[in-house]
Amino acid sequence: MNRFDCPTTDAATLRQWRQDFHRHPETAFEEHRTARRIAEILEQAGLPFVSGLGGGTGIVATLQGRLGDGPSIGLRADIDALDVTELNDVGHASRVPGKMHACGHDGHTTMLLGAACQLAQRPDFAGRVHFIFQPAEESEGGGRVMVEEGLFERFPMEAVYGVHNWPGLPVGEAAVHDTAVMAAFDVFTLTLHGNGCHAAMPHLGSDSILAGCQLVNQLQGLISRETPAHQTAVLSVTQFHAGDAFNVIPERVELRGTLRCFDEPLRQRLQKRFADVVDSVAGLHGLKAELDYQPRYPATFNAPEQAQRCAEVLEGLPGIARVHRDLPPSMASEDFAFMLNERPGAYIWLGNGERSAALHNPHYDFNDDLLPLGVAYWVELVATLLDRHGAHR
Repeated sequence: MNRFDCPTTDAATLRQWRQDFHRHPETAFEEHRTARRIAEILEQAGLPFVSGLGGGTGIVATLQGRLGDGPSIGLRADIDALDVTELNDVGHASRVPGKMHACGHDGHTTMLLGAACQLAQRPDFAGRVHFIFQPAEESEGGGRVMVEEGLFERFPMEAVYGVHNWPGLPVGEAAVHDTAVMAAFDVFTLTLHGNGCHAAMPHLGSDSILAGCQLVNQLQGLISRETPAHQTAVLSVTQFHAGDAFNVIPERVELRGTLRCFDEPLRQRLQKRFADVVDSVAGLHGLKAELDYQPRYPATFNAPEQAQRCAEVLEGLPGIARVHRDLPPSMASEDFAFMLNERPGAYIWLGNGERSAALHNPHYDFNDDLLPLGVAYWVELVATLLDRHGAHR
């Protein structure tokens, strides 16, 4: 089968692909069925690809334009799901207990596959496109793994682009940021070790519960009193584990959570001050503190030139009624940041509908009406950046 025998990419086919991915969610570095299905569609399109990347489940397909030499660009989709139990009552609901596509990566994968197929049928551009299907975006850094494995050395490209659906924006609207898009992402696990005792005689022990509660409050001072008001940061303690009985002050308390911001020097300072506050409170209560603080993802920043080109493509695309240029960046995070740290590019949002459940919500579902629009965006972006006349604009 040659590359012009690509399967149809009408709306019904795209919906079928997307809902199949949705029924079979797979989480970080376990996306084996997903990768096989991606490979099957790429083979039908006649597109050469390399599999087994990014820890084993990543794929990169490459398409050379038939108008000759030109720049190379990358288009990226994330393919993993989340450890969330789906609560949607739909025919394509997850068949895997405790896992679901609660962030729309099933839709992102489908849109990029659809674009790859359409471009394979009519590769009327000068240059090369790499279609990057990346695993493990959710907290495990599959983007970092692909970069460390030599993504940009094995598949040279001048720029790289990404898309995410965005609940709350109507289908037909998009958002493009000139610089900051998503925040840096750090996680922490803090364990306090003390001397347990009878709850009626707290003076005979060291109260790890009291110290943990004080830390939940005092750590917020790093944001409200030590972070400049013009800089955005958020610290959230999301887990507090302690004790098993009504009448026992436990020896051990564990706190977990996340800290996010955009400015890298601020990020490093907050990490240091976090440790200072922990040591101070633990010392006050006579406790031993064990802190595991892990910087995970850097902040996601668009390159202004590439962001402007994406906005121009969107503004000229049938089906796009509005392109927002002034939405605030999100405090959520995205490991596409690792790729943007290596190459210029842009990461844009496409509206998933005003009534869409939030990302990572058990009632979330990707809006299939967005699929053809996402495919059209990718195809037009390639046609514009590697234009039909062979001139890189």
